[in-house]
Amino acid sequence: MNKVYTILVTGGSSGIGFDSARQLARAGHRVFAAARRLELMEPLREDGVTPVFLDVCDEKSIDECLLQVGAVDILVNNAGFGYFGAIETVPLEDARKQLEVNVFGVAALCRKVLPGMRERNFGRIINVSSVAGRACMYFGGWYHVSKYAVEALSDSLRMETAGFGVDVVIIEPGGIHTDWGIIAANHLVESSKGTAYEDRALRESVVMRNGYSSHLLAPPAAVTRAILRAVRSRRPRTRYLPGSGARSIVFWHTILPTRWWDSLMRLMASRGFVRLSKKLK
Repeated sequence: MNKVYTILVTGGSSGIGFDSARQLARAGHRVFAAARRLELMEPLREDGVTPVFLDVCDEKSIDECLLQVGAVDILVNNAGFGYFGAIETVPLEDARKQLEVNVFGVAALCRKVLPGMRERNFGRIINVSSVAGRACMYFGGWYHVSKYAVEALSDSLRMETAGFGVDVVIIEPGGIHTDWGIIAANHLVESSKGTAYEDRALRESVVMRNGYSSHLLAPPAAVTRAILRAVRSRRPRTRYLPGSGARSIVFWHTILPTRWWDSLMRLMASRGFVRLSKKLK
């Protein structure tokens, strides 16, 4: 595809969203990066990206954002966060927030842009899910719930919109070197204080911080490359698996008995996700 598209990238203030907005603009597209912290996106203006305020949990904010952007050709749903902790101990208010941002925020934006895409008989929705939407890991319960939901939402949406010229693509990153893991580790510690899970959660949080501070993980550019391929391709794949360990995790989750997988995840928690996932490749 050599056309110039109007692209909206959510979660554009850092990490994957920031990098993908920059590279899409450098590729010649008209790009809007959306997030709540406008000041963090100001450097993107140098590459021709327009920062816009967006709270994906607020319908009025979504409407105001889309009023600035206009007709969206390609929507990159990247906004999201990871709240780690045992299912039992994560406050349900925080679990609901996880789903509001990671699932209902995605759904709300899709619902807003789809009428225009149908009318023009063209559109592309790229949902940044995670390998965590294909396999569960230790203490990631509510995050996994949200990403499994994004997978189901995307698969259903793809079938529903296929006759209207709309493609739905899922990006499923593995380990990516961003602040995501540090934030998730902090949530894990907070949600486990004074509970039966505290000791194990503290050990896992150390592993997570070490892993996400390591340069063994893939950079955000690995995900950006997958997004660029999904934008450029005449017929994009339904799924892309960029990042450290993504393919090996999906492969081993598919072939291992469930209890073996559970044991492997506990072992990774104690010895380090990055080292063991690399050995499994």
